[in-house]
Amino acid sequence: MADKLQGFPFWLIAFDKLGALEDAGAIDRLTADLASQQITDLFVFSHGWNNDHAAALALYDRFFGEVRKVLDATPPKSADTRMGVVGIVWPSILWPDDAQNASMDHVMTGGGGSASIGGGPPVPAAQATPAQVLKELRKGYDDPGQLTLLSELTAALEASPKSEDALKEFRSKLGKLLASESAPALDSKQPDNAEGAIAGLSDMKWRQLLEVLGERAMSGQAPAGGAAGFGDPFKKLWAGAKDALRVGTYWQMKERAGVVGQKGLGAQLLAQIAAKAGRTRVHLLGHSFGARLVSFSLLGMPSTLEKDRSPVKSLFLLQGAFSHFAFADQLPHDQARSGALKGMAVRVDGPLMTTFSQKDLAVGRSYPVASFANQDDSAAAQDQVQRWGGMGFDGAQAVNAVVQPLSQPGQKYPFAKGKWLNLDGNTVIVHGGLPSGAHSDIAHPHTAWAALAAAGVV
Repeated sequence: MADKLQGFPFWLIAFDKLGALEDAGAIDRLTADLASQQITDLFVFSHGWNNDHAAALALYDRFFGEVRKVLDATPPKSADTRMGVVGIVWPSILWPDDAQNASMDHVMTGGGGSASIGGGPPVPAAQATPAQVLKELRKGYDDPGQLTLLSELTAALEASPKSEDALKEFRSKLGKLLASESAPALDSKQPDNAEGAIAGLSDMKWRQLLEVLGERAMSGQAPAGGAAGFGDPFKKLWAGAKDALRVGTYWQMKERAGVVGQKGLGAQLLAQIAAKAGRTRVHLLGHSFGARLVSFSLLGMPSTLEKDRSPVKSLFLLQGAFSHFAFADQLPHDQARSGALKGMAVRVDGPLMTTFSQKDLAVGRSYPVASFANQDDSAAAQDQVQRWGGMGFDGAQAVNAVVQPLSQPGQKYPFAKGKWLNLDGNTVIVHGGLPSGAHSDIAHPHTAWAALAAAGVV
């Protein structure tokens, strides 16, 4: 029996990190309900960074609260429309630094260099203690070996010994953690894989990376009476090590999102909806790593489900934290490679779209790591953004996307089947604080309208 979310029938579907259902009968009950309740349009939403079910439910409630308001003002075009919502839950993490600053009271100014309230002084980034970091990371890992490594890594951050050997040992243990869930042969040149190669850096490159990350991390802290790390270079290096752990664990969540999307959402849920509830139109939405999850579900769907045979009638990525080249047939800077989802747009029988905002700092966090891992750290900053940028920073690239402002309800967008629309949210997606910026600022009338319009509901 469906629950209710903002008045819509609501089903929660939970997967483990390998894409297996936590409740084996959940999909059968869903498909039966879709038929019995005559659901015409099913919105399937996946959270991204997260640390518990309650946080995921709060996101879904917030977003579909905006959807409800839009529909109250503009009813569906068809009186026969019956909408339902599926909330996907999967084991992800949210660093406490980011959780403390996921506030919608701060407005990111300029290009996102600092957060301010009404033009006031910059709001410094939160600085979670290693103990707080470990407490949150343990929620996303269940393997004893991984938990041991996390304990040792955070203990090293706590101690911060003034030792080059300790920093090298940190790199080694971080590499073991990253290898614990990744594919055996990792192509670091593939846009979404680069961060996973961090442990392969030479001693010199590793130290240089820690200096870059440490400088960035400490520049967002509250003033401490002097230049960052002055007189104590290890303070900056260990700040960089903490940020390397953040980037590395978030990279694991990004990889995990792809697995859950392909093996869970695509191969199981979407395949079963197509087989058992074929009249229901599916609309995929994902935030952050959840955008990668719903995108990779296309890869997991049976190959016969293309164009008008596909149950997926729209794809909407909200501040996607994965490569902006994911759907590209060819990488502009490396024509021997393509995006991981090359050719998958054909499995959406409708429009594909993504929001982007340069006030979202989270989607830019991996640039230095990706660049160092591929020995192109001397490249110009703009070139790094181009090679390693995320969907949420500048939209889908190398796919002939149309760019339009993310607009108020009532806007007519140029939707086309199988075509990309990049929605510029730089004046809408602006609220948040350091270090992640406006990454979580996705529940607006503008985004609700875009989702409904792409679905053909309004």
